[in-house]
Amino acid sequence: MDIGITLIVQMLVFGIVIWVVMTFIWPIILGAMNEREKKIAAGLAAAEQGQKDLSEAKSRADEVIKEARVRAQTIESQAQTRANQIMEEARKAASLEGEKALGLAKAQIDLESNRAREQLRGQVVSLAVAGAKRVLEKEIDAKTHGELLDQLAAKL
Repeated sequence: MDIGITLIVQMLVFGIVIWVVMTFIWPIILGAMNEREKKIAAGLAAAEQGQKDLSEAKSRADEVIKEARVRAQTIESQAQTRANQIMEEARKAASLEGEKALGLAKAQIDLESNRAREQLRGQVVSLAVAGAKRVLEKEIDAKTHGELLDQLAAKL
């Protein structure tokens, strides 16, 4: 066989192989490649959407954190205000209790002082009677002179 015929036959076989590949195999390969390309494009789009969602979620989270901080500061200031009010009320209540205790102590002191005065008056009266008894050296009738002694005690 001649090299020219072999070359022509090989070219014909090569052409048939190319035709078979282009007709039957190539569309399958292109279909798989197109499907793979679509999957990759969908994956990239999903990744981009995921990035957008992530950035939106981060911004929403930042907003929520800011709101929470503001609310926490508001609650803290309200708690501080309420604590100050409670302390002021406690001071006022303690002041009132102190004034009450002081008033009661003054009343008790007045009562004790009046008792002591009455006891002293009684002692002065008995001393006066004893002194008058010695001065007069006679018996003094307590009933008759009781009114005079009561007047004397009232003046003291």
